[in-house]
Amino acid sequence: MTSSPAISLVTVCRNSAPSLGDTLRSVLAQTWRDLEYIVVDGASTDGTPELLRRFEPRFGGRMRWLSEPDAGIYDAMNKGLSLAAGRVVGFLNADDYYQGPEVLARIAAAFAAHPEADAVHADLDFIDARGRVVRSWTGSPYRPGAFQRGWMPAHPTFYCKASCFARFGAFDPAIGSAADFELMLRFIEKHRIATRYLPLRAVFMRLGGSSTSSLRAVLRNTRQNRAAFRKNGLPCPWHYALSRFRSKISQIAQVRAARRGERTSLDTEKL
Repeated sequence: MTSSPAISLVTVCRNSAPSLGDTLRSVLAQTWRDLEYIVVDGASTDGTPELLRRFEPRFGGRMRWLSEPDAGIYDAMNKGLSLAAGRVVGFLNADDYYQGPEVLARIAAAFAAHPEADAVHADLDFIDARGRVVRSWTGSPYRPGAFQRGWMPAHPTFYCKASCFARFGAFDPAIGSAADFELMLRFIEKHRIATRYLPLRAVFMRLGGSSTSSLRAVLRNTRQNRAAFRKNGLPCPWHYALSRFRSKISQIAQVRAARRGERTSLDTEKL
C-alpha cells in the first residue's frame, strides 16, 4: 500500500459478528486496489475481534483495525477519520455491503473524470432480513436548498476528499443519530463543496440501524435533523418532516412498482 492511498474506507462496528463478514467479503471483492481499509470496533464481546483477526491477512496489508471502548458510532467514525491517510474517505457500515465488485472503481473513476468534485455519492437499497429489497434510495444531483426539501445523499455511498474534513470538521456526536446528516448538510448546503451524483446502485443496507429501526427512531431523527439546521444557521421549513416522509414513501413505492413491472412518478428525492 502506498503512503497515501487514493481511498480510505472506514467501517465502525460493535458486536456485529453476524453481519460483518458480509461487509468484509464485499470489500475484499473490490477490484479497486489503491485502498486502505480501517475497521474501528467498540470493544465487542461477541467474537467480532476474532473475526477481524481472521480476515486481516486476506487484505495483504491494506487493512488496519482496533478494538477499544468508544462513545458511540460517530465517536468511532471520528477515530477512523483520524487514522485515514487516503485522499478520499468513505464509510461502509457493519450491516452494509457493496452490490458488486466494481463499486469503488466506479467511485474512483468519477473523481478522476471530475477533478473539481469534492464528493461523490450514489444509490442505495434497503434490504430486510431475507435480503429482499424493500426500499430504494435513488439519489440526484444537488441543487441549492435541496436539504430543506428533504434531499440528502445516502451516507454509505458518500465519498469525500479528506481536505474537506480538514477544512470543515468531522462528525458531531452531540447531534445523535443524525450526525451523518449534519456533516453532509454542513459540507454541501453551508459550505457548498462541489458534489457529483453517480447513478450506481452501490450499497445494500440492512434495515434496523440507529436511524431506521422504528417509527420512533425516524421521528427522533427528524428532530435531530432540525437541530442540525439550527447548528449551521440554516432555515428549516415547517414542511420539512412532511418532505422527508414523502421521500421515504416514494422509495418504498418505487420498489413495489418495480415488482409489478410498473413505473412511479412519485420521486421526491429529485426535488
